[in-house]
Amino acid sequence: MSILLFKSHRQMTDEELMHRTSRGSDSAFEELYRRYARRLQGFFFRQLGGDDEAASDFTHDVFLRVYEARDSYVESNNVATWFFTIAYNLCKNTYRHNEHVATFLATLDDEPLSDEDVEVRLTREQQRDAVRKVLMSLPPPVHLLFSLHYEEGLTIPQIAQIEHLSEAAVKSRLFRTMSIIRQKLASI
Repeated sequence: MSILLFKSHRQMTDEELMHRTSRGSDSAFEELYRRYARRLQGFFFRQLGGDDEAASDFTHDVFLRVYEARDSYVESNNVATWFFTIAYNLCKNTYRHNEHVATFLATLDDEPLSDEDVEVRLTREQQRDAVRKVLMSLPPPVHLLFSLHYEEGLTIPQIAQIEHLSEAAVKSRLFRTMSIIRQKLASI
């Protein structure tokens, strides 16, 4: 018998829970829902312009997709990355019709940058509020990228995997986004 059998669901890692879910455990899936639903709903709320109903619908759609694909889960995959890949793709599909977004994003991919150029720490609540206001004025994929990294805590490699970009392109986009935010904050 595995030690996994004696752990409560709250003590299990996300990956252990997903393994159990793939084996038919609804209670393991419920624990994943408990861990991620609120976080995903907040993510969607920010990305969808504060539309609480859409955020709720998208959150449920993520879990529906995960549940339907539970049998195909690859145990070496990070569960958070998988959930946010689905969430990212749902957002991306809603933005797809905006032609100006593609043009804007193309200007963000000039050259790779170092990790030091990308990392910016927000230290005060006023700065965070001002940044959120500035982000809402930018095209949705720009604040989506920012949100994945700075608000959801995903790493550059995880974001690169989600967006199907090179790590250099993610770093470049994050740097350009932070430059735009700094410029807009300076004018406030």
